[in-house]
Amino acid sequence: MTMTPILRKFALTVHLTSSVGWIGAVAAYLVLDITVATNQDAQALRAAWMAMGIITGYVIVPFALTSLLTGLVMSLGTKWGLFQHYWVLISFALTIVAIIILLSETQLINRMADIAADPTMSLDSLRALPNTLLHSVGGTLVLLVTQVLNVYKPRGLTPYGWRKQHEQRLIRQSIDAEA
Repeated sequence: MTMTPILRKFALTVHLTSSVGWIGAVAAYLVLDITVATNQDAQALRAAWMAMGIITGYVIVPFALTSLLTGLVMSLGTKWGLFQHYWVLISFALTIVAIIILLSETQLINRMADIAADPTMSLDSLRALPNTLLHSVGGTLVLLVTQVLNVYKPRGLTPYGWRKQHEQRLIRQSIDAEA
């Protein structure tokens, strides 16, 4: 299935917007996560946790899911295909893994944001909350690797891609032979 040029450009625009938005939101989250890991002020910790909960639920998760969906649409509706090129397959797999980890971390982040919102929580109690810095840094790296793969599109067909390419050559040769 191939998309019309207008539909392809629209899908690409939504995909790029959501993917870059996801990276930007994770960058903002990372700054808050560093604040949680390093700050000694109860109000700053409380505010950072609460902001992390909001950013995760209302920005990161929607951008991540939109990026996955539009990436799938782009791969299935363009010449690249989902299973033909290693870079597409690796990008798709990394996105799925990132979203699975994100969704499991979202539960922890929401719990920590709810706990931090309690004004009776002491600085020591807030400092004792687990941080998500390792996941933030890891997630950022995964998103950057995916972005690089999508920009540079390294060569390399999967076995399925080789088979499809070979079939297309045979079809073109038979058409040329008939002409």
